[in-house]
Amino acid sequence: MITCVCLNPAVDRTVSVPTLTPGGLNRVAASRSDAGGKGVNVAVTLARLGMDAACLSFLPRENGRLIEEKLASEGVAGASVTLEGAIRTNLKVFDESRREITEINESGAPVNEKALADMAALIAGYAERSDFLVLSGSLPPGCPPSFYRDVMESAPRACRCVLDADANRLREGLKARPFLIKPNLHELRELTGEPLNGLSDIDRAARSLVGQGVGVVAVSMGGEGAFITDGRVSLRAPRVDVAVRSTVGAGDAMIAGLVSGLSRGLTLEQTFRLGVACATASVMSEGTGLIENTAVQALLPLVKIEILPTE
Repeated sequence: MITCVCLNPAVDRTVSVPTLTPGGLNRVAASRSDAGGKGVNVAVTLARLGMDAACLSFLPRENGRLIEEKLASEGVAGASVTLEGAIRTNLKVFDESRREITEINESGAPVNEKALADMAALIAGYAERSDFLVLSGSLPPGCPPSFYRDVMESAPRACRCVLDADANRLREGLKARPFLIKPNLHELRELTGEPLNGLSDIDRAARSLVGQGVGVVAVSMGGEGAFITDGRVSLRAPRVDVAVRSTVGAGDAMIAGLVSGLSRGLTLEQTFRLGVACATASVMSEGTGLIENTAVQALLPLVKIEILPTE
């Protein structure tokens, strides 16, 4: 089983405008709302890829049923810790002329010490019977930046931990030596202090994290594609040329693809191809619409993998 953790679920409301005019009137051409959050997105995508996935989350009392209904409809097992308040709304504004997304995200319902202790216990119980534990996304107000690290340090050795976070959450999490991390270029630059002026810089920076105990480092590079290394081999996948409708959720799809491949015992190259195909399928979907396995399978032959020379 693969257990995903979503500590700060959200309703993603995506609106499209012909051209975004800051400070002016903008008329919405299309809109949609998707219940989720990064951990929910990863769990649902794993289920759509045919994996046995569970999702653990904090659920605000006011409208937490939106997440419960989403998970149930996708066949994802779920367990939660109830909070007071309401699920946050994240607004995504898609500028059709520039093909750009502007994100305006709420902070989420606050947590207290009892809720944190209950969640830590819930995660520990699931980790005992999971092959992978995926920790992704922001933390709600009141949750210390060390929470992901603490959870990973408490997980049994047989449960491989995957971390997709930023800033202090990622920096703290590295101390637990996760099996897989997936920073973007900005996060990798912040983490290592390296300028990352080219692929060789990215390779060197990622390998330095492997040297600190991380098993695999995957880097999303936007229009430049993606990169992955396990310290022995480094691979790059150029961007697949498709129509981009939304980049929101592409990182979650990549994580799901990578974990699915690793869980099935695929090689690093096969796993990387699956992760990139999932991310590509995601950017072709509107809003935070999640991928379908049929689309992923159709994209797999289009993903080109380049082996980087070793230094």
